[in-house]
Amino acid sequence: MSWNHSRQIGQAQVHSLTDGQFRLDGGAMFGSVPRVLWERAAPADDLNRIRLRINPLLIQLGGENILIETGFWDQGGEKFEAMYALDRDETVFRGLDRLGLTPEDIHLVINTHLHFDHAGRNVTLLGDPTFLNARYVVQKQELHDARHTHERSRASYVPAYIEPIRDAGLFDVVDGEHELRPGLSVLPLPGHNLGQQGVVLRSEGQTLVYVADLIPTLAHAPTPYIMGYDLYPVTTLETRKAHLGAWFEQQATICTPHDPDVPFARLHENPKGGFILKADR
Repeated sequence: MSWNHSRQIGQAQVHSLTDGQFRLDGGAMFGSVPRVLWERAAPADDLNRIRLRINPLLIQLGGENILIETGFWDQGGEKFEAMYALDRDETVFRGLDRLGLTPEDIHLVINTHLHFDHAGRNVTLLGDPTFLNARYVVQKQELHDARHTHERSRASYVPAYIEPIRDAGLFDVVDGEHELRPGLSVLPLPGHNLGQQGVVLRSEGQTLVYVADLIPTLAHAPTPYIMGYDLYPVTTLETRKAHLGAWFEQQATICTPHDPDVPFARLHENPKGGFILKADR
């Protein structure tokens, strides 16, 4: 399977990569939304799981290669991979290779959060940092929570891909909104967890937003379509209301982390209120 999607955002070249497909329970993915509504957009298999994709993003800006997300943890074993129906039809490494890049060519990694389906490729099979020449940007709150888990969060974090980065001193820990490079910022997007951050790219009047799990797929754009996995669903609701209107006005390109088919989208007004996402070809 080839997943080659690129576009120009001002002076930046943006490439949507993928680290394969997986499946999660549809009910958990849509929380209190009835199946009769969500299944129209996300058909479930016989185990009630919907198809998702792992979609890192590579931004080439100012001579640097900046990777948002690293991919799905690859050391969980056969039982782990079967539970999530993990299908490595493509990898982030093959995507980089097609662009003439290796992990050593990455200058900056942005971890939107440290769940295993987003930051799992932070380290190699040997436990060494995958992107040796990069700094890894994470929110202070997220690094704390990843290292101090509780019953609701413990299954989402694996120390094996977090501690080696910390021990190597490669984490750049930020606290709140922060400009990493001219025109490139991280923005707190709490709700899924408290320390989640999105990425905002602004260049020559154009805007792109990597929304992390604030909106995991296009089907999740309607205001009440909030995951059961979110630790703070009302906060998710408030965060969406705080930002979606501005992104709509800016005609921002929206990139979600898990849509199985669409790499780039735009917000449109929903006749029933709020917004929906449609593919931006």
